[in-house]
Amino acid sequence: MQPSRHQRRVILSARKTCFNPLFDNTMIASSTDPVIAIATAPGRGGIGVIRLSGRSLAPLVQVLFPDQNLKDRHAHYLPFSTADGETLDAGIVLFFKAPHSYTGEDVLELQGHGGPAVLRRVLNYCLTTAAAHGLPLRLAEPGEFTQRAFLNDRMDLAQAEAVADLINASSEAAARGAMASLSGRFSGLVNALADRIVHLRMLVEATLDFPEEEIDFLEKYQARERLDGLRAELDHLLQQARQGMILREGLHVVLAGQPNVGKSSLLNALAGDDIAIVTPIAGTTRDKVVQQIHIEGVPLHIIDTAGLRQTDDTVESIGIERSWAEIAKADVILHLQDARASQDPLDSDIARRLPAATPVLNVINKIDLLENGALPSDATENTLGVSARTGAGLDALRQRLLDIAGWSPGGESPWLARERHLKALEQAREHLALADEHASHTDQVLDLFAEELRLAHEALASITGEFTSDDLLGEIFSSFCIGK
Repeated sequence: MQPSRHQRRVILSARKTCFNPLFDNTMIASSTDPVIAIATAPGRGGIGVIRLSGRSLAPLVQVLFPDQNLKDRHAHYLPFSTADGETLDAGIVLFFKAPHSYTGEDVLELQGHGGPAVLRRVLNYCLTTAAAHGLPLRLAEPGEFTQRAFLNDRMDLAQAEAVADLINASSEAAARGAMASLSGRFSGLVNALADRIVHLRMLVEATLDFPEEEIDFLEKYQARERLDGLRAELDHLLQQARQGMILREGLHVVLAGQPNVGKSSLLNALAGDDIAIVTPIAGTTRDKVVQQIHIEGVPLHIIDTAGLRQTDDTVESIGIERSWAEIAKADVILHLQDARASQDPLDSDIARRLPAATPVLNVINKIDLLENGALPSDATENTLGVSARTGAGLDALRQRLLDIAGWSPGGESPWLARERHLKALEQAREHLALADEHASHTDQVLDLFAEELRLAHEALASITGEFTSDDLLGEIFSSFCIGK
């Protein structure tokens, strides 16, 4: 019988073994004590759920519902009553016997009415009743139910993260991607690649025990061809992961330009609503205005900023400083310019100050005021003409934003990805590249070849949580809502 992730971490800690550079041999701050929390969102609702989880809930179930024989995975309609007969609520009671539950432990769910006061009364009664009978029970930490599911091998780390992504999904495309991750699609691709690396690594390390065979190893087992295939597969997986991260995180698009070029009007046009105040007075926008929109399911965080110019106005100066701060953090910059003021020196000054590493799209606004409504023939490919007033050119602008993001609907990733996933995949790619260098070296140093394969495998394993820093686990699960 294979040990659980929690047991493996105990073993690793006892041996003082470090499989990951981030692993610090400290245990996750968790307990085997039963935990309880309100699992539904704060506020009023028709139904509210209180969830309990622990290694053995039978004694607690007995004192909460005496004389009731709760069948595993059967719904029971019962009153939630105190020992002195006061009925706090009535609803459905569900008991899930380990390991057939969300957490892999015994789980008890009380589904009653969704009023905050009612839920708090039932929650407090469970805590006080447990304490009165000397039974352990405490409030769950954020994400502790999902953390226990991970430690009890009910899901891997990428699937656990997908739980939070599904809850936070802001579009149908993101929700589908999160569900695909939760179902294990991303983990399956990672594990399949990791298994192929392990197989090649086993061949290499077996050869190291017979030095006389090292010379013929690369040809005999087609190691170079296998490695090339691994690298190509990893590159494809990394490309998909970048798509998945765009779908999850979105792009931060900053509207930059001098005053009165139509930044706020463009924000309103893209959002389809009057989000920002628009007036003919230059300098109307004094602080940033942020609006999230979706283009083909991809979230874009559009940030309208104060107009960039020299000014003696103290308040406007602060707004301009904040504008430059937002520009420095942008994923994409839309440099807005007035179609009637071509070759404006201030626009040239702004363009020179924009970050060189950030994609910049020159957006010439108010083309409806030009005589023929078209841009000059010498306009560059990074220049688009639009009219925030009439909507002309907005579809082309939306498509260019997707192009800059590298988003391709036909090659859409079916799952979401996070920044740490990308970093792990990039680390694995670097180690496979180094392995290729060792294989190409005239000396063919196979022990170094094997070591790079090991490091590549561990980088991939960190995605699913086989070798992952406990500090990182704490950071991941602390971002969950309480009750999940």
